[in-house]
Amino acid sequence: MKGNSQPLAAADRFFRPASHPPLQTGRVGVLLVNLGTPEGTDYWSMRRYLAEFLTDRRVIEWSPLYWYPILYGVVLNRRPQRVGKAYRAIWNSERDESWLRTYTRSQSEKLGRRLAEVRSAVKVDWAMRYGRPSIPERLASLKEAGCERILWFPLYPQYSATTTATVNDKAFAALSRMRWQPAVRTVPPYYDDPIYIDALARSIRAHLAKLDWKPEVILASYHGIPQSYFEKGDPYYCHCMKTTRLLRAALGLDDERLFATFQSRFGPEEWLQPYTDATVERLAREGVRRLAVVNPGFASDCLETLEEIAGLAAESFRHHGGEKFAHIPCLNDSEQGMRVIEHLVRRELQGWT
Repeated sequence: MKGNSQPLAAADRFFRPASHPPLQTGRVGVLLVNLGTPEGTDYWSMRRYLAEFLTDRRVIEWSPLYWYPILYGVVLNRRPQRVGKAYRAIWNSERDESWLRTYTRSQSEKLGRRLAEVRSAVKVDWAMRYGRPSIPERLASLKEAGCERILWFPLYPQYSATTTATVNDKAFAALSRMRWQPAVRTVPPYYDDPIYIDALARSIRAHLAKLDWKPEVILASYHGIPQSYFEKGDPYYCHCMKTTRLLRAALGLDDERLFATFQSRFGPEEWLQPYTDATVERLAREGVRRLAVVNPGFASDCLETLEEIAGLAAESFRHHGGEKFAHIPCLNDSEQGMRVIEHLVRRELQGWT
């Protein structure tokens, strides 16, 4: 009503009976959600993390009658030691945590500061799909802090049922157990957003400018998914191809200088191709001596980028005849990375703040 400048939440508090219990209301929550991380690199921490990840029906679509005997009989007895060793090689020893946790927390803190003008009305938090802090506990925390509207942000530029959808599944499942639910929104995939493409291009140029050599080829390496998931309708491959095409145009490169590959395959199925590891080896054998790899599908550096690409792929390239290898860091909590996150959050909060 014209002339009534008192905020609704404040008015509501004013008219509550004196005996009414304390109640926080009127705020908006923003929840950044990343894939997940183990609490430590020991066997049991790794086993708990892998069990949660590999029992997700969005990730492994095989029937539990077939998959669970393999998972609990073989995979969870052997894989924790191997994955734990890989994590130890890239662990943030200063904070005693994974870099994915470090960067996701920092992204949340920096976003809060960048929303300074609405900070009293907006609370920013972060969660992991697998591991802690969990999506249900952080949604409950935001609700208790008075967030009547919550925007959650799956930090995956390209949509896949194995990533974006499973975050949404977990969040909606948490809401289904709430008697008093907040209104909710979710940030859509941003694989072709001009701000995101520009940030990637700027990051690549800045990193390559620090080198005393120029790559002959740049690979855009994405996490893979089984080919069967794509054939059932998952748009992930198409999103990756469009990101690559737009990035190629932004950098002024042709499809021989920059092209997409797929990494991190697991199990006996055929996955999206070309495979990153096989491509790195092939390029070296064919005479490419200078190679750079960027990971546009990851918002933060993690095991798959730091160990699999910066470590193993670099070693393979040199072993098969390559000479110069550069891993271009993810956007992480850099100025360019935060520009993307802030742009998307402000866009999706329109009408709420």
